[in-house]
Amino acid sequence: MENHLQHRKETIKEHIIKVATSIFSKFGFKKTTIDDIAQSLGKGKSSIYYYFKSKEEIYQEVIHTEMNILTGEIRRKVIDTDDHPKDKLRNYVLTRMRYLQELVNFNEALRNDYLKNFAFVEKIRERYDEQEHQMISHILQEGVDKDVFTLKDQDFAAMAFVTAMKGLEVALFIKNEYSFDELKERLDEMLRIIFYGLVKR
Repeated sequence: MENHLQHRKETIKEHIIKVATSIFSKFGFKKTTIDDIAQSLGKGKSSIYYYFKSKEEIYQEVIHTEMNILTGEIRRKVIDTDDHPKDKLRNYVLTRMRYLQELVNFNEALRNDYLKNFAFVEKIRERYDEQEHQMISHILQEGVDKDVFTLKDQDFAAMAFVTAMKGLEVALFIKNEYSFDELKERLDEMLRIIFYGLVKR
């Protein structure tokens, strides 16, 4: 009986998170209220507060869920494939950007300065940065093992790659300078420079 009640509680919490994800995506964290979420669920605010202490706690679950979706898809579509290491780096960036366009709340958590005021957002950002560094390092190490890449400092190379990638994202998500297809062309140029440098050979 206790297991059944716990399962039912988790199912309801998951439903709240699913609905809240849609509401936050539409209005953003700041403008969304518990009332908005409750109305979308057809429930009173007290029903929401039975499962979550605050809007912040719901949002934390939402962005944590979206972060796990993103890292899971990157592992499945990039890290765990048999693709060439150079292709993996390209696919990593494209997969990451494609899903960040869809995972609106996690994208907002990564970029919105207002959200830096919340400790849980900073922790999730730090955790994701660490995971991202590890995944890029994994691809670089695979390239070294296969005699594709030559690296003096793998950690620095991973940091440089992530920094360059985030620069492209500014153009896509914040400045809206490029469409996704145009960004792919810019990505190829960035990778050409990373792989072969600027000096004419």
